[in-house]
Amino acid sequence: MEESIRAASQEVSEEFKTLVKAEDLNSLRHLQHLILGRLQDSNAVLAHYNEFAENCFADVSLEFARNTRLLKSMKADLDYIFLKLRSIKSKILATYPDAFPDDSTSDAFDRRPDLELPQ
Repeated sequence: MEESIRAASQEVSEEFKTLVKAEDLNSLRHLQHLILGRLQDSNAVLAHYNEFAENCFADVSLEFARNTRLLKSMKADLDYIFLKLRSIKSKILATYPDAFPDDSTSDAFDRRPDLELPQ
């Protein structure tokens, strides 16, 4: 039984060999080898670029974090300054009601956008 299966598979494989020319197989093998080389080159280039990008990101992320802390500190300082200015203005208005023109006493005086509110 096993011998007949082996013989049948040998015969089928021989028939498949006659369907495709050896030159075509060699051509396909050569093309696959060329494509493999190109893919390996592309993979090496991408690996190098990923390493470069990772190093750049590490450098930039430190600067970004430092600048973010600086901007938050500056915002807190400016908020404090504007709070003090509003307080001084309200004291001046309480003492000298005619110190500012009528249109400047509105809340439109501070036209800064509130960056913490979603838009």
